[in-house]
Amino acid sequence: MTVIDIHSHFFPETWPDLEKKFGTPDWPWMKHLGDGRAMVMIGQKEFRPVYSACWDVAKRLEEMDRDAIDMQVICSTPVLFAYMRKPEEAMECARLFNDAALEMCAKSGGRLKALAQVPLQDIDLACQELTRAMKAGHLGVQIGNHVGDRDLDDEGLVRFLAHCAHEGAAVLAHPWDMIGGARTAKHMMAWTVSMPAETQLSIVAMILGGAFDKLPKDLRLCFAHGGGSFAFLLGRLENAWHNRDIARGVSKHPPSHYLDRFSVDSAVFDPRSLRLLVEVMGESQVMLGSDYPFPLGELSIGRLIRSSGFSEEAKAKMLGGNAQRFLGLQ
Repeated sequence: MTVIDIHSHFFPETWPDLEKKFGTPDWPWMKHLGDGRAMVMIGQKEFRPVYSACWDVAKRLEEMDRDAIDMQVICSTPVLFAYMRKPEEAMECARLFNDAALEMCAKSGGRLKALAQVPLQDIDLACQELTRAMKAGHLGVQIGNHVGDRDLDDEGLVRFLAHCAHEGAAVLAHPWDMIGGARTAKHMMAWTVSMPAETQLSIVAMILGGAFDKLPKDLRLCFAHGGGSFAFLLGRLENAWHNRDIARGVSKHPPSHYLDRFSVDSAVFDPRSLRLLVEVMGESQVMLGSDYPFPLGELSIGRLIRSSGFSEEAKAKMLGGNAQRFLGLQ
């Protein structure tokens, strides 16, 4: 059995001074602190502490061996997306970080694979970069779950997802730019409250907005962080769909009809939550995802799936088999 972690992140050790390059403030950069520690900065504000596993392939492989992980999919951290910048600037960033990801993969002996980023605020440029990245060696793309007030049922974003299906690209939808504002600004509630809500919102928007009815069934789409709060609240969504016509949107079928149209990762951190997720989504729609190497990810990658009482067959699917299908490796 090949064990594959489909949700992990990276930062290059260094990258060009984007503020100087583009002449505008508040771009991300890396402040190295020594001893393999660093702080990701946004302009002059601290954003996130990180350590060398973000950029050091040898360190990452060492920790993968520790947790018996055969392959890991790396993708950029959403702070690098640049969706709110000029499209041509976001395009330059995408190419910069996409090439950096492939450089890391090339040093891994085949154990690291990459998902690209694209300038999703411009659909034509996004399609162009997705095609380039796939030809260069990426297995797919990571996208933010929205662009401004455009959710994943937006006509342009649906067109991009259709292009992903045409290119055979796996798509990981990741929450970012979270709802909540000042009410979730403390205690990391943007992560604990708003991230799950963002992901649920994206899934519901795709269902009720008719995106799944328009998209080809061979689109391989996964929502990070266990699909957020979707599995727990599916009953509420289903009840509303059946009892209020205004709750149906333009979807042709009730929400439960679309459960085989997308996957989720296993980053829910609790065996009860994982068992519910598998019961709702099915064992073929859940894949190992850790959010490594961040401190709020799964610190012992794969332990949750391995220790939650599933059959060996189910564990084999979730630890690697489903990911091989999702990534187009089989």
